[in-house]
Amino acid sequence: MSGLKPAIAFEQVGVRFSRGGRDVVALENASFEVPESGFMTLLGPSGCGKSTLLRIVADIIRPSSGKVSILGETSAEARRARNIGFVFQDAALLPWLTVIDNVRLPLQIGRSDRREGRHTAEELLALVGLAGREQDFPHELSGGMRQRVSIARALLQEPRILLMDEPFGALDEITRDRLNDVLLHIWRETETTVLFVTHSIQEAAYLGQSVMVLAARPGRVREIVPVELQGPRSSSTRELPAFIKLCGQLRRILETC
Repeated sequence: MSGLKPAIAFEQVGVRFSRGGRDVVALENASFEVPESGFMTLLGPSGCGKSTLLRIVADIIRPSSGKVSILGETSAEARRARNIGFVFQDAALLPWLTVIDNVRLPLQIGRSDRREGRHTAEELLALVGLAGREQDFPHELSGGMRQRVSIARALLQEPRILLMDEPFGALDEITRDRLNDVLLHIWRETETTVLFVTHSIQEAAYLGQSVMVLAARPGRVREIVPVELQGPRSSSTRELPAFIKLCGQLRRILETC
């Protein structure tokens, strides 16, 4: 999981905007790198710039200062090449479409040359554990299943970077833990670079190869903590002394943000 260039690189990136006649700093001097095929989780209090950071990568927000490199290109170039997938907290499925048609929706929007990547929509649904549910409608699925559909949809055109903004935040703890394992399986299978926002310390520690902690007012990188857990992650990982120690370390950092 290495490359000559990082998949994502921020250098002194800042975002400012005007609100009610006053200048607001959403993000200040953010510098970090995510290696190709890496998995970085983002933690921080509300208003610290986590979602702003993801939207800069996706070319939804343009930074006010600094330099952003996505796969060695600008965010706009990476977006036009369809190298970026985005999964939000709300699955945002169209209720009148079946599961398979919701996954295929990106092929129907915009450019006529859009096509599936290495995996078909059916294969992606199998990858997220929804084989046999292709003809169901969203109202027939649980919240966790709907999020699996949204992940399959984001992966359809084989993006090299997957941005995830609290995708499991509205789910119960058991469902969230199960989807964490599904996501790690997908990450290993696809070797996609993942940037994942969460408010859960345990989720950040369990999923990430590294955890970036952001502080608020103004939003800034407080610390990047490497995750040095041995072996593949499983439910027993959360009981390891090293995992408990890591969660404690992250909590102490957050308490100073």
